[in-house]
Amino acid sequence: MRDEFWKLPLPKLTPTEWEALCDGCGKCCLNKIEFEDTNEIAFTRVACKLLDGDACQCGSYANRHDFVPDCVVLTPKKIKEIAWWLPATCAYRLRHEGKPLYRWHHLLSGSRDTVHEAGASVRGWTVSEVSVDEDDWEDHIIEDLS
Repeated sequence: MRDEFWKLPLPKLTPTEWEALCDGCGKCCLNKIEFEDTNEIAFTRVACKLLDGDACQCGSYANRHDFVPDCVVLTPKKIKEIAWWLPATCAYRLRHEGKPLYRWHHLLSGSRDTVHEAGASVRGWTVSEVSVDEDDWEDHIIEDLS
């Protein structure tokens, strides 16, 4: 991968660089509630059934659509449409908005653990959607995901 590739415009990234930009926080795997009357999005601590809540990684990333057909595939072309839906700390959203990565990002820190050490991941505080009825997701709304 190129030096400091994350500073390039997102459409200029190779597929490998694009995947490497992910900060590994797991926040994109949290279920969200969209309030139709206000168009607001609320994040919940209810995670996709495939999320490994300790590793903050998809348990079946390559085959996730076999199990979760509506899982969003984030691409440089789609980022314009869904950046608002991503958490404020997301590297894809930050770079789309022309902002720098946080110092805890593994591309800057050199360690995939710093996202967890900084408290910027979902490690240890999610509950699987398998164990929570969708009607009860509002009981698990997270006030702030920044």
